[in-house]
Amino acid sequence: MSLHGTYDPHNVFAQIIRGEAPCYKLYEDDDVLAFLDIFPQSLGHTLVIPKRSDARNILEIEPETLAKVMAVTQRLTRVLVNELQPAGVQVAQFNGAPAGQTVFHIHMHIVPRFEGESLAIHASQKADPQELEILQARLLKHL
Repeated sequence: MSLHGTYDPHNVFAQIIRGEAPCYKLYEDDDVLAFLDIFPQSLGHTLVIPKRSDARNILEIEPETLAKVMAVTQRLTRVLVNELQPAGVQVAQFNGAPAGQTVFHIHMHIVPRFEGESLAIHASQKADPQELEILQARLLKHL
């Protein structure tokens, strides 16, 4: 997909927002939802999405909504760093398929980076559901 196009209300993130698809939820308010990536690049890989925007990428999102998404991204980054103690953390957002975007609903990636571990290829391996549940419980204690 290019940078320009029509929002698909049937994308997986829209389905998650509507409760039609499951997720390992870490945070939710009226405007923002955050959950663990089921195809993580590292332990704790988290996605943060706007709930009320039909923006496919950063070119389309309303500035006020982007600010809300970024505030939650920062809050969850702190939680992930405090709980998982990574050597670093990567915060990323992709725009268009050539840039690596695979779901065309704007979202932020929070990817903890651990010393000596290479980053997995995104969407290459699905996480174990039990491990995601355990991690979700660990992280929810801090929210």
